Amino acid sequence: MATFRLEVVTAERMVFSDDVNMVVAWGTEGQLGILPHHAPLMTMLRPGDLLIRKDNEEQYLAIGGGFLEVRPDKVIVLADACERAEEIDVTRAEAAKRRAEEILKARVPEVDAAVAEAALRRSLARLKVAEKRRRRLR
Repeated sequence: MATFRLEVVTAERMVFSDDVNMVVAWGTEGQLGILPHHAPLMTMLRPGDLLIRKDNEEQYLAIGGGFLEVRPDKVIVLADACERAEEIDVTRAEAAKRRAEEILKARVPEVDAAVAEAALRRSLARLKVAEKRRRRLR
């Protein structure tokens, strides 16, 4: 089965680097799948889960937004923030989700709604990735 090199990088660290069969990410226009020999492209990423498939195994990362670049020799994800499923603190993610929902519900004028919406999307992505890991471990 054909593969390509995937690197997921944040400002702090290299989160993932390996040869994979497929990656699925959330771009600004929706979900996009990358397979070997994909046409070169660059797109912004919105917060969401990043699916990585290698052989018949799937792994998920929670991405807090960033950029995805498809090159002829590899795919690079430059993430604002990224966590592996096992690194996610579910209690903290749930608290962040509640805070963002309360801010949006209250419509506090001094708080930018876009900032609260982005925080909500990030916390939902983290919870989704944690839930997928929990189901897989059952």
